[in-house]
Amino acid sequence: MAGIPHGGRLHRRLSVWESIGISLALMAPSMAVNINPQGAASAVGRAVPVAFALATVGVLLIAYTFVRLCQRFHHAGSVYGFVGVTLGPRSGLVAGWALLGTYMFFGVVTSTAAGIFGATFLDRMGIWRHQPVWSGFLAGAVALWGVFMLAIAPIRGATRILLSIEGVTVTLIVAVAVTILIRLANGTAPQRHTVDFSVFTVAPGTSGSAVFLGVVFGFLSFAGFEAAATLGEEAHEPRRDIPRAILGTAIFGGVYFVFVTAVEMMGFGADAKGVVAFVNSGSLLGDLGTQYVAAWVGDVITIGAAISAFGCALACAVGAARLLYALARDGADPFALSKISPARATPVRATAAVVIAMFVVIGLASLVLAAKPLDLFIASGTIGTLILLVAYALATVGAARLLFFSGRREVAGWEIIVPALALVLIAYTLFRNTWPYPTGAAATYPAVSAAWLLVGVVWVIACPAATRRAGRLLIADEGLRAQARAR
Repeated sequence: MAGIPHGGRLHRRLSVWESIGISLALMAPSMAVNINPQGAASAVGRAVPVAFALATVGVLLIAYTFVRLCQRFHHAGSVYGFVGVTLGPRSGLVAGWALLGTYMFFGVVTSTAAGIFGATFLDRMGIWRHQPVWSGFLAGAVALWGVFMLAIAPIRGATRILLSIEGVTVTLIVAVAVTILIRLANGTAPQRHTVDFSVFTVAPGTSGSAVFLGVVFGFLSFAGFEAAATLGEEAHEPRRDIPRAILGTAIFGGVYFVFVTAVEMMGFGADAKGVVAFVNSGSLLGDLGTQYVAAWVGDVITIGAAISAFGCALACAVGAARLLYALARDGADPFALSKISPARATPVRATAAVVIAMFVVIGLASLVLAAKPLDLFIASGTIGTLILLVAYALATVGAARLLFFSGRREVAGWEIIVPALALVLIAYTLFRNTWPYPTGAAATYPAVSAAWLLVGVVWVIACPAATRRAGRLLIADEGLRAQARAR
């Protein structure tokens, strides 16, 4: 492959199911369905499944961008490669830097979540009582070390682990949701709750702005569905399997989120009292599992959430390492990070770099800022999502330019409405997260996000020679060459 004369190349070993594994694990539906619905309920009340249904439509619009790009390109740098070849190397480098930041911050989020859930489970089991404040950080650090050991292993085994972990946890959650639904239907539910289809309607007096704010929380639950794009150089049939993995993950996520959130809201009750209990729950499915099934179910779901978070952290490390490898391979980062381990066929040095960066963030939060694990979870999640939206926007603009303004029309003209609507969704989501400007600790989230993006922009402007070199190598890379010539 041009552009990697000494670093080695990634091996084509992955099936469509193994590609699905990284997207599913990074989206982390098991963890998301236990956290994000509460934010939506704060805005839309009982209509949480409505918010997730609308978010599904938005995500499918964005999925169109990645499907169309992946049908033409396959590149370890994901949006770095896609945007670089459609909008130019400078935009590509900024997009790659943005997505790298997203995956790294999400790695901090999910390893911290694994630590929180893990420490909670140890406390419930009586293994570690009277825990100090930093217990979640310690458990998270142990989880992150495990992430590193698996992330440098041959990628085929890692993706199978990701798919297995999330598959088992999702199956457990669906089983609990079905049990709850049965009890709601046969009249044996606690507090006389029943199947209540009002959860699919918006309560009178709820404004359109409030509804869309709830949609934002649904949208954030899908973050990472496109992660399979980073495996484009390792799939057997990338132009077929990667689009299928991305679209399949988005469709599954929509069905899953709408069904589970509807059952969750019915389980707590669709009235005002139920909504309050829903918002204040410490673990949505954990509490419902205890009430509707058995006390031990809450513990099982807690450890399941920890495992899901661990799988998501592993997917973040795998995705971030591939991005860093691609950037280094093209001269945007130290070339040493583009080395592929001959024995493992994975970018071990790039993986070590991203995991060390995650450790540094956790260390600063716990030792310097004296933050609590939940504080770091919220901060890193918000920062990573804001950065991700910028990467999505650049990819969408690039796809629109390629498909409709490059002089070669390969799709129907009416399809331009899809990326246009996606850009509107992304812009409004960013707007709702930054205006009115947050106060308190949340005021730092947009600032840190902007600072991360600014570093990438400044680097591109300050190093024009490296940018030009990256552009030449980017065009020469496998999967981008033929399309670049056509343009």
